[in-house]
Amino acid sequence: MQKAKARLTADEVGQAYLRPVTKKCGLQFPVNVTKTLSPEPPRNGTEFNLERPQPAMPPRINIPPVTRIVLVVLGVQSVLSAAIRYRQWTANSEIVIPYLNLVPQLSLVYPWTFLTTTFVESNVFTLSIAFATLYNGGRYLERAWSSREFAKFLLIASLVPNTLCFGTSILFFALTRNERWTLMTIAGTIPIQISFLVAFSQLVPAHTVTLFRGLLSLRVPRFPLLYIGLVTLLCLTPMLTAASFFLAVYGFLVSWTYLRFYKVAFPDLDTSQPSSLRGDASETFAIAEFFPGPVRPVVAAISTHIFNALVAMRLCVPFSQADISAARGDHHRHHSFSSRGAPGSARAEAERRRALALRALDQRLHAATANAAARAQSAPVPPAVAPPAPSATGPTVQTQPQVTPPNAMTAQATGGTGLLGETNYNPDVDADNSRP
Repeated sequence: MQKAKARLTADEVGQAYLRPVTKKCGLQFPVNVTKTLSPEPPRNGTEFNLERPQPAMPPRINIPPVTRIVLVVLGVQSVLSAAIRYRQWTANSEIVIPYLNLVPQLSLVYPWTFLTTTFVESNVFTLSIAFATLYNGGRYLERAWSSREFAKFLLIASLVPNTLCFGTSILFFALTRNERWTLMTIAGTIPIQISFLVAFSQLVPAHTVTLFRGLLSLRVPRFPLLYIGLVTLLCLTPMLTAASFFLAVYGFLVSWTYLRFYKVAFPDLDTSQPSSLRGDASETFAIAEFFPGPVRPVVAAISTHIFNALVAMRLCVPFSQADISAARGDHHRHHSFSSRGAPGSARAEAERRRALALRALDQRLHAATANAAARAQSAPVPPAVAPPAPSATGPTVQTQPQVTPPNAMTAQATGGTGLLGETNYNPDVDADNSRP
């Protein structure tokens, strides 16, 4: 009874001391006050253990906005298509949804299907592949470019291949008079998947992917053609239709054309280039680089003739000499374009911001130099002061010799430029000097 009474008294004492504190701090009372039991009695009175429950942190979704929206649209439309097919399924009928998928003979009155049909998958296997592709590739590309550029890329890679496939089906119907070409469903994320592979070929052209524990090593530009070959084999099975093959081919050509000639890239401030650059004139992103070595010269010759024809029709603009020099990296010694990164990459953007910061620093230093020179000319010359006599204990703090590190930025007096010299930062030249 005495122990229970002592414990109750200790709890009451703790509550009496903690009540005004918790009320002042805005905490909810009562607070969990328990007496600490130990084999030895406490030395400094009664000990208390104050426990306040911490709120659980909500889960953080680390997905960029455009990628998140595309994933939601893909899931909703695929589930809706599956529900409609399940409700209308019969043993002897082929179900088409003209207001959700693009069907050449039936979808002309539903123009939105030219875009929405890309985000509809008809089976679980292709839906899982589409989710994995959009989740991983979308996060990478949206962070490398921007949400606006990534949304524009998705719009072009979805709308243009669907339109070209629609025209191809109408053309085959006109040649064969077979209505199966006009009743064929054009749907799926195939043009987006191959366009992601083309974009990776531009950003990391020299990257090598190792498969099967080192048994197979392939460069990234080899994957688009392998993807087209895989889709071609699946078109021979009931899993995919002939429209999937046309979507893969048109998606490859459209995405490469957009990235090669039209996509806006970050400028390089080290050269005299315009503020807005379009396309990628690097030799590593030529269309012949996607093909194997034996057929590469043939593809290069054919692509050159096609490009000259498009230039004559004013559909493409030829690259200037400045664009070609910037792509090759001729303005840097002992460096190629691959070492600086692709247009719009993180390294190019970091160097661009660094150059802007150094230019602003130069302007501030020259302004401060001009002000200091003006004040020095207007101020009277002070009388000469004799140096203090050296003491026996060594030089004073004012006369201590200052050691300047060799890599520090020094101030140099000249006749016409002021007291401070011009700062210059070139990371590539520094990297060259550090190499053996």
